[in-house]
Amino acid sequence: MPLKAFALILVLALAPALAAADPLPSWRDGQAKQRLLSFVAEVTEQGGDRFVAPEDRIAVFDNDGTLWVEKPTYTQVFFVLDRLDRLAPQHPEWATTQPYQAALERDLGALGVPDLLKLVVATHAGMTQAEFQAEAARFFATARHPRWKRPYQDLIYQPQLELLEHLRGNGFQVFIVTGGGRDFVRSVSEPVYGVPRHMVVGSSLQTEFESGARLRRLGEIVEPVNDKAGKPVNIARQIGRRPILAVGNSDGDLEMLQYSAGHGARSLQVLIHHDDPEREYAYDHGAEKALAAVAEHGWVRVDMKRDFRRVFPFDAP
Repeated sequence: MPLKAFALILVLALAPALAAADPLPSWRDGQAKQRLLSFVAEVTEQGGDRFVAPEDRIAVFDNDGTLWVEKPTYTQVFFVLDRLDRLAPQHPEWATTQPYQAALERDLGALGVPDLLKLVVATHAGMTQAEFQAEAARFFATARHPRWKRPYQDLIYQPQLELLEHLRGNGFQVFIVTGGGRDFVRSVSEPVYGVPRHMVVGSSLQTEFESGARLRRLGEIVEPVNDKAGKPVNIARQIGRRPILAVGNSDGDLEMLQYSAGHGARSLQVLIHHDDPEREYAYDHGAEKALAAVAEHGWVRVDMKRDFRRVFPFDAP
């Protein structure tokens, strides 16, 4: 048998064993990976000091910057801009009215959070839920990230996909808790992350039931917005259990991490740190408080440059 053929057969034969031996192959060996694996092993060890019953194995993940790319701006902002361009011919006043003018001219630096919320209402309200889902599906099928020229759903972090699968394989219920739009993330959560739609917690617009068995999106945001202190509130409201594992990447996730830490030794808090400008992006802005909390409390800091062997699924293994 030729040597190359024998080597191929050997690799294929060993692949299942290698995968089983390392459930996180896209993570580099180091403290972050070891703490994650040790935590999962300890809370699932029947009779162990840190054992947690399956019904309480709740893991929550932020989305933007934690599961997929959030630069040069949030994916949903690109969706808002896409919708704004499509609706602009019906609203000529937007060309000279803020914040619409800045958004249409792509002056994103001029837009604050209140401006973005106003734009979300202007572009998301009035539609039925079915119409919104169709628009989100169209966006994800056609839009491309400005840097990689790939669909936005391709720009998910391969190491995190492996972590999600490892958690589910060990009896965890995995939820996405995003500051972005709940229905926007729900439109791709199952095919992209394997997270069912009902396990996505996020910001949302008020809706009402109308004739024809339809839900229509209104022009008011449900309070609290699912960011910062709103995250623990909405976790309690929609999940009903305190998570034992929380993973975020910014100050907007700090309260969610703190809420998870209320479980004490039977919990783990993880912060993704963006420090790899070549393979992704490098920035600390907006994460200063969270980084300080990681150092103060001994939480897990995941540096992309150091801890991610590969970043995206399309990267070479």
